[in-house]
Amino acid sequence: MTIPENRRVRMIPVDRITVLNPRVRDRRKFEEIVESISLVGLKRPVTVTALPDQDGLPAYGLVCGQGRLEACMRLGQTDVAAIVIEADERDCLVMSIVENCARRHHRPVDLLHDITGLKERGYNEGQIAKKIGCTQQWVNMIVGLIDRGEERLLAAVETGILPVSVAVEISRTDDEGEQALLAQAYSERKLSGGKLAKARRLLEARRRSGRGLSKSAYGRKEGGKRPMSTEALMRMYHQEADKKRLLVKKAEVTQTRLLFTVEALRVLRSDENFVNLLRAEGLATMPLDLHQRLSARPS
Repeated sequence: MTIPENRRVRMIPVDRITVLNPRVRDRRKFEEIVESISLVGLKRPVTVTALPDQDGLPAYGLVCGQGRLEACMRLGQTDVAAIVIEADERDCLVMSIVENCARRHHRPVDLLHDITGLKERGYNEGQIAKKIGCTQQWVNMIVGLIDRGEERLLAAVETGILPVSVAVEISRTDDEGEQALLAQAYSERKLSGGKLAKARRLLEARRRSGRGLSKSAYGRKEGGKRPMSTEALMRMYHQEADKKRLLVKKAEVTQTRLLFTVEALRVLRSDENFVNLLRAEGLATMPLDLHQRLSARPS
């Protein structure tokens, strides 16, 4: 694979680009990309490689930037800014997989797909670790979870509920051993109280529904959402109302403190000795907003 030093950004018709390693996008993240591009434009060009011409017209394969490309298409743009590199299809697929693996935020199912893809292309754990910037020990443990089909434990690792070492030990033990491992992790401060409760719920779901995650295109369970009961709706309403009341209370406390501070500064500002001290220290000016507050008449 060769990447020219003088890579120029070119405008390429979106209908001439084929996604080589298509993947499902998270709906919320995708909408954020669409909104960002609609407001400020495309900040980072996509990366493509030339493919054999189709119908006598140039064709390209997408290496990196599926979300950006699809967002531009959603916005009705017919062309997209792209950097064209020279790479064969195999190298492009590997580059796409590595970029997806290297993201800080990705779904566990994507992690499984991408690391499995690298393994299928003949890369060992050490090579995968080097490509995605992780330690070989971490990749070995992740690969072990993948080989066992432990998508739920992978989800717990990716969301920070379980350390990967604890997840690996759980995958090798029985129900009784799981509880002992959780207790040990808690005593060793690898799990906080909140995460311990989440881990127990996750393991209960694992025992009840299996190791895998049944997800639809955007990460939701197949079959859609279950109807919300009246009790659940009321509970949600009261929780949100409590949050709003707490927010109002905090705002009132903050306003009281601000008024006290302004009044204290107004009194100090009327003290000639204090003003002279500020001038001697080179603090003769103040922010405009603070000056306006101090100059306003007390209500």
